[in-house]
Amino acid sequence: MSQQEILLETGTNELEIIEFFIREAVGDAVETQYYGVNVAKVLEVVEAPEGLTGSEAASHPSFLGTIPLRDLILPVVDLSVWLGVARAKSLNEPIIVTEFNGMITGFLVSGVTQIHRVNWKDVEPPSRYVANMVTNCITGTVQIRDRFVLMLDLEQVLADLDESGGTRAALSGIVSEERYHALIADDSTSVRELLRQNFSNANFEVTLASDGAEAWNRLQAIKAQAQAEGRSPLDFLDVVVSDVEMPQMDGYTLTRSIKEDPVLKVLPVTLFSSLISKAVLHKGNAVMADAQVTKPEFHGLTETVLELVRNWRRGAEA
Repeated sequence: MSQQEILLETGTNELEIIEFFIREAVGDAVETQYYGVNVAKVLEVVEAPEGLTGSEAASHPSFLGTIPLRDLILPVVDLSVWLGVARAKSLNEPIIVTEFNGMITGFLVSGVTQIHRVNWKDVEPPSRYVANMVTNCITGTVQIRDRFVLMLDLEQVLADLDESGGTRAALSGIVSEERYHALIADDSTSVRELLRQNFSNANFEVTLASDGAEAWNRLQAIKAQAQAEGRSPLDFLDVVVSDVEMPQMDGYTLTRSIKEDPVLKVLPVTLFSSLISKAVLHKGNAVMADAQVTKPEFHGLTETVLELVRNWRRGAEA
């Protein structure tokens, strides 16, 4: 893959989503609600075996047990149960097989339509009321033809199914002797709160943004102040930490915008996402991210960012 091809697919603020639906039984009628997830999280779509049902002994009512899938034992979640939707069952229902956060999971749905290429600018954030609900799993909505598709946060689903508390309990004990300032962009309310706690405990002043566009606006304000006072942005901010998947502006586009800006390019950027793996590190490298951390590694993130800031400061002072 050439550098040009990488740049065409990374930092263009575009993504591909797989659209699927759940048919809900409402009295004698059936209503269809459409959802979408990033194609980068989907391995394949398979047909659900007959007789796949939950168990009273299951850790969560939505957990349907496991099924064999070639050399895998695939855990399957009934997405309609987790969403609180009374699914109108039908024949040949599909299971969307996903991989993220180092886990492979199947999600049972009513049907899959097709893959769409959309721009993050077309993904509208959820309403302020919904966005502030910690348990909310809707990260945005996008209009496709004559219908609205709800973008689902499947990480939130798995976090809720994790009896151990998963990443929610992953508070870091690392503390910096010096006070630093981090701008953190993430569209998940629960993840933002956990990151705020982690970095605050590590002696960071934390500024939060709910998506890349909000983070970029904050950076523009820092740039304007720095230029007005004849100072460096590093006098106001030490590091940017950004999710990749966000409405309005994704993390790759935010990073590329920072690194291509003649004033803001001095700021170090760390990408933090469930999509990051060895296979896609080239995407972050293409937009000149200074560090990339996969999302389950909350402890590793704080340590990585602190080390990056310290090294960056030493380099700036040399």
